[in-house]
Amino acid sequence: MEEITRVVLDAMGGDNAPHEVVKGAVKAVKDCDDINVILVGVEDIVKAELNKYTYPNDRIVVVNADEVIKTDEKPTVAIRKKNSSIVVGLNIVKEGMADAFVSAGNSGAVLAGGMLLVGRVKGIERPPFAPLIPTEKGVSILLDCGANVDARPSHLVQFAILGSLYMEHVVGVKNPTVALLNIGAEEDKGNALCKETYPLLKECKDINFIGNIEAREVPAGAADVVVSEGFAGNIALKMLEGTGRTILSIVKEAMMSSLRSKIGALLVKPALKGAFKKFDATSYGGAPLLGCKGLVVKTHGNAKMGEIYNTIMQCRTFKKQNINDKIKDRFSEAEE
Repeated sequence: MEEITRVVLDAMGGDNAPHEVVKGAVKAVKDCDDINVILVGVEDIVKAELNKYTYPNDRIVVVNADEVIKTDEKPTVAIRKKNSSIVVGLNIVKEGMADAFVSAGNSGAVLAGGMLLVGRVKGIERPPFAPLIPTEKGVSILLDCGANVDARPSHLVQFAILGSLYMEHVVGVKNPTVALLNIGAEEDKGNALCKETYPLLKECKDINFIGNIEAREVPAGAADVVVSEGFAGNIALKMLEGTGRTILSIVKEAMMSSLRSKIGALLVKPALKGAFKKFDATSYGGAPLLGCKGLVVKTHGNAKMGEIYNTIMQCRTFKKQNINDKIKDRFSEAEE
């Protein structure tokens, strides 16, 4: 029998909670016999939503959490809400009763809770948020995309190692290429952080460093692992997501503009559907906070059933590939 992956879902986090979160949980347990889900939230509300569906009753449990952390609450204040869905859920992972925690809620609270409650792997200085982003060649991983806006060169080197481990063992890319997000390809380009980080990445024997990369090269898949501090990384990520949505909207509008274009749209619809799906970031799950003792994943605030489901599958792969053990082994060696 396959080993069970136990995923905690923040049932109250995000714009579409709890209905989309519950739908994602139900689909996951129906599709996979080796997944169990713990829904954390206001019990009456969550159970009322669950009652709308038929599913294996022994594979989804509800844990009550009466408090809800709002999106605009300061992280350090938010995680003091001991009976909130985020804090209760993270503590379940901390206590070893689940493998992963997933939330579409307050990003700062998820970050602070992951760091302070679940804790960091020994040797990890700053866990980064590390989403997979669609590219022309498949996917790349971008880290950091918002957890650490004031990073040091040593942090970025760790991001490169973490990203390489993830791409190799979760995505299956052998010897993944690593690039530093910068404003030019030349070695001496960029701000002080980039200039100090470049030679450290160049000297790092654990990664396949190929130099600097400009933001316009990221969607083409010029590197498998794109390294940045959280401020620039978050801007790059949001720009990519916004550009993708805008292009999709423009194409749809153009196709509906006349009878002739509508007929053409019918002919190319199958091909376009596949292409657009490839560039749908939600197809790849959420952004894991790499380097915590347990897996913590942040999804988009407006996540719907599909993204929740894909994130649960992402947690399943993370567990099956023993990524946390690989991270612990790699960084314990560095400490010795």
